[in-house]
Amino acid sequence: MESILNANPALKEELKQVSEVAGYLWQKGWAERNGGNLTLNITALADGKMRSLKAIGEPVGIGTRLPNLKGCYFYCKGTGKRMRDLARDPMAAGSIIRILDDCERYEIIADRRIMPTSELPSHLMLQDYLIGSGSSYKATLHTHPIELVAMSHSKEFLDSEYLTRVLWSMIPETLAFAPLGIGVVPYTLPGSVELADATLEKVRDYDVVLWEKHGTLAVGTDMMEAFDQTDVLNKAACIYLTGKGFGFTPEGMTPEAVREIRDVFHLPTKRPC
Repeated sequence: MESILNANPALKEELKQVSEVAGYLWQKGWAERNGGNLTLNITALADGKMRSLKAIGEPVGIGTRLPNLKGCYFYCKGTGKRMRDLARDPMAAGSIIRILDDCERYEIIADRRIMPTSELPSHLMLQDYLIGSGSSYKATLHTHPIELVAMSHSKEFLDSEYLTRVLWSMIPETLAFAPLGIGVVPYTLPGSVELADATLEKVRDYDVVLWEKHGTLAVGTDMMEAFDQTDVLNKAACIYLTGKGFGFTPEGMTPEAVREIRDVFHLPTKRPC
């Protein structure tokens, strides 16, 4: 069967970026085995040919009703699939799904019946919120950044505002490129509704959320933006832990210096729609 990418150059280019990000995650050691997952809203790229594709197999229940997703299309990493495989061939490690009109089920339409990540309901709940809030964000990315996860093992860093201040103070670029900081969700069973609900609450204020002792969830206009924000925040965590490894606690930039950066570069304090 011919890949849908060959008939849709815009989609092919978008998934090329997704593959690039998947490769970075593997190279950084953030995507061991089949660790991490991602979902991308590709509705705007759904041309007539994509919309006419028949379902591959029977519809699958989402487990909840998501009214903002009616008729939407998503690319999703497959369950049990490896990021390093996705980096080579996105349609061999993922699939394209269409949300049905009842907003409670989806069907796989391309390229083959690869079941999406087991955490798809959580990702779709986030996508439903983003659309409902008028956001331009289309990407959700879950991965396991080593240094951020390490910091989440210390109770002092489980406060969103405190961890954000520490990370911002490590290097000016952290505030410049992650101006909303990072939210923290206490440990909750992976893939659970409780984790999805807690993440939704944090995504109202943050583009990146740290799941205690687990990983991060980031949202962005595209997959590269979601990756970049995660990468910038983890770089700050790496600087902090490197200092601790040398036997001292990094003093960080002063609050005045942080405020100066925000004022000079006119950085937002909340996400625009």
